[in-house]
Amino acid sequence: MADTEVAPPEVHHYQSIEEVPWDIQNYWAQRHRIFSRYDDGIWLTDDAWFGVTPEPVAHKIANHMAEATPEDRCILVDCFAGAGGNTIAFAQTRKWKRIYAIEKNPAVLQCAQHNAEIYGVGNQITWFQGDCFDILQNQLKDLAPYSVIFASPPWGGPGYRSDHVFNLSTMEPYSLKRLYKEYSMFTPLVALFLPRTSDARQMAKFVPEGDKAEVVHYCMDGHSKALCIYYGGFASHN
Repeated sequence: MADTEVAPPEVHHYQSIEEVPWDIQNYWAQRHRIFSRYDDGIWLTDDAWFGVTPEPVAHKIANHMAEATPEDRCILVDCFAGAGGNTIAFAQTRKWKRIYAIEKNPAVLQCAQHNAEIYGVGNQITWFQGDCFDILQNQLKDLAPYSVIFASPPWGGPGYRSDHVFNLSTMEPYSLKRLYKEYSMFTPLVALFLPRTSDARQMAKFVPEGDKAEVVHYCMDGHSKALCIYYGGFASHN
């Protein structure tokens, strides 16, 4: 059971703001929007607070993915699972025959596995610790014809918010070009979760001639939190 697990040293479930490091105290106030079941024992590393998709946004993305994906694609690969926010929302749609979630940081992966158990969806997810590009090319290559990819890559830290137009060619540690090249070799159906100020011209460069890609902004309280671009054969968002 999730409540009998022992967290590694860098993983925490803070119970009061006095315990929270100063640089993530703004996130503490949003903890129930990040995970509505935070009080049930959600685990996070201090760095993971910056990258978790707020639960209402994760649900909007998950429902869109479930509705827009062609029927013959029954597997979803979450390439940057983080602490599990998007992965859990995908599992809650019950759309997918299987979800494969990849996370490089072993402590963050342990958070995601623990958090998925809290939400009761752990049995729908297969977890991988390691580099997503290697895992796609090796362990998951036979599943490519049945798969779609979702990726919420690192954006280079919270400093991205100061950019009037976010440059996807210098995004760290992976540029848009690298992400699209690697993922499109696995499947044409690729959804990327990117900063809301991302350069639309840069995103459009990777749309094949004659094809379309949809860009959807996801909002909370009337403000865009981020956007997804949907490459490949996804149905249009209504």
